[in-house]
Amino acid sequence: MNYFLNSETLIATYDGIEYPSKIVNGVRIGLTEEECVKIKKEEEEYKSKELEYKLKNLRLKRNALLIETDYLALADNTLTEPMKLYRQALRDITEGLDTIAKVNVVVFPNKPSV
Repeated sequence: MNYFLNSETLIATYDGIEYPSKIVNGVRIGLTEEECVKIKKEEEEYKSKELEYKLKNLRLKRNALLIETDYLALADNTLTEPMKLYRQALRDITEGLDTIAKVNVVVFPNKPSV
């Protein structure tokens, strides 16, 4: 791998990626090669799990929206057809989401009036 630290700007370049300096005890210093390697590894690890993280966040939001209407689905209550469709749309929202781009454009359905 290729590491270079610009002594004027204190910007480190590692494997073609620039890393800004940091401040330690009020003094600006450039990152070491080891620090650049660590940051790059962490970024690669995050990117490899980004779809998983985004789907998890999507499901958390979806589950919260379902919980808001759970009381309407109790045995002593009859769901309206719009509410049934809304809740089913929420349950189906993650189907076919196999890329980050698809997750990023998900639009949640509008909640019908009760």
